[in-house]
Amino acid sequence: MKYINHTFLATVAFLLLCGNVKAQDHRFDPPWNTPPESKVQFTVPGVDNVPDLFGDINDPQLVVFFAGNQFMCIDELIAAFKKSYPQYLRVFAETLPPGILAQQIKTGSIVVGNMRITLKPDVYTAGKNRIDMTPEWFSKTTLYARNRLAIMVQKGNPKALKSLKDLANKELRISMPNPENEGIGKRIEEAYVKAGGETLKSTIMEDKVKDKTTYLTMIHHRQSPMRILYNESDAAPVWYTEAYYQKMIGHPVELIEIPEKENIHAQYIAGQLKDAPHPAAAKDFMDFLISPQAAAIYKKFGFDLP
Repeated sequence: MKYINHTFLATVAFLLLCGNVKAQDHRFDPPWNTPPESKVQFTVPGVDNVPDLFGDINDPQLVVFFAGNQFMCIDELIAAFKKSYPQYLRVFAETLPPGILAQQIKTGSIVVGNMRITLKPDVYTAGKNRIDMTPEWFSKTTLYARNRLAIMVQKGNPKALKSLKDLANKELRISMPNPENEGIGKRIEEAYVKAGGETLKSTIMEDKVKDKTTYLTMIHHRQSPMRILYNESDAAPVWYTEAYYQKMIGHPVELIEIPEKENIHAQYIAGQLKDAPHPAAAKDFMDFLISPQAAAIYKKFGFDLP
């Protein structure tokens, strides 16, 4: 970690000398986890930064596509898996929105910046609704974690928000996952209806979108925290674990609980692909996901267990 901090500071200093950026402009930028070890570290905040691609993209022995909001678990999860199964030295993981990952599986590739990835996953994890859309893909599925919704706001809760109904305020700036791309968006819409009926949903998702006080994200587990941290949004409905993690790493946010009667719960399902390129590794990882070691990691980061 000490080496990484020095690298970060050196990069920021270089950019400052170039006159392109102020130090405070990127103080909350991801990656928020610890990048893999390498003699060459070249993560440039705001320029070259790929926080949702993890590990060894060259000749991996296991490829896992995770629903993106699990990104905070990946460091410890993969390390624990390698300790339990030391024969796997090279693991690659993606933590993009599950709908995007599903498109990647269907089409066989994805492009991020100038990089094209054609790796096929051995294991795909997502919410139950998403997994149920393509049961023909999997030889095996298993439930391994749960989650619920919360509201993320700036530290001190300056807008004094108390509930989902408060998000209807015309002046309030909301960061909201786009239901077209992110499964959580549809679940949040369900919560809006539970909390305030169709009126609340339409106010936030139609009226406030039109007047640009609701911002629709493409990758909410990165965009929503950053919009809160950089004072671009006042509130963001997120999975509980995302607000929990931002507080865990010391970022200036608050977590507002949503009452059970208005909340929505998620079940995370892992599916082993029928055409997994590494079937033995896929089976081992599926077994690992329901092990006590994996459960302890998910619990540490605020997830509920099955």
